[in-house]
Amino acid sequence: MSPHIRVLVADDQFLIRAGLVGVLRAAPGIEVVGEAGDGAEAVELAASTRPDVILMDIRMPGMNGITATERILAAAPDPPPRVLVLTTFDLDEYVYGALRAGAAGFLLKDSGPERLLAAVAAIGNGDALFAPSVTRRLVEAFALRAGVPLSGYAPPPALDTLTGRELEVLKLAARGLSNTEIADRLYISEATVKTHLNRAMNKLNLDTRAQAVVLAYESGLVTPGGSDL
Repeated sequence: MSPHIRVLVADDQFLIRAGLVGVLRAAPGIEVVGEAGDGAEAVELAASTRPDVILMDIRMPGMNGITATERILAAAPDPPPRVLVLTTFDLDEYVYGALRAGAAGFLLKDSGPERLLAAVAAIGNGDALFAPSVTRRLVEAFALRAGVPLSGYAPPPALDTLTGRELEVLKLAARGLSNTEIADRLYISEATVKTHLNRAMNKLNLDTRAQAVVLAYESGLVTPGGSDL
């Protein structure tokens, strides 16, 4: 089978980068189109190689993974690459920043080859990488630490453009419910949930579900530990 998921790997540690590349190159259906040793190189290679997925080390000297993610997604033509950030522990403020910047998800560096390949395949095919509750747990932890709304953050005026149902769906998604669980809670179809969530994200100019969760907490639409419903 010819490669159909094009991957760029960015990590400043050579041995880790080489290990990731080795696992990816041995897998059918995946093509490694570049290797970057820092964030600036990742930005350059993303523009020249047009990967589907970027494995992005979050903590790198010079330009870190958050800044690199922001620059790559801001400059990318449609469809933009999906960024999977690599971290050593899940409750990492850098991961929170990367999700806010538009990363599709995160992966622990000690994950095995099967988990790595499954993650690349999932986000490469446009699927959600994690159960929404994982993103919610991370976002809520940092919302609690920083206070909600976060200092200096103003709720986007576009929140006022959401319908009542779109707000309901957004709140439940931010609470960590899956589309199926939201459909059961609101007595609507899963397809209708997807429609409402997609419309809300379009109005708010968001690219990922993780960004929607971040915005819901930072704007005060939902609060850590509360029901908000």
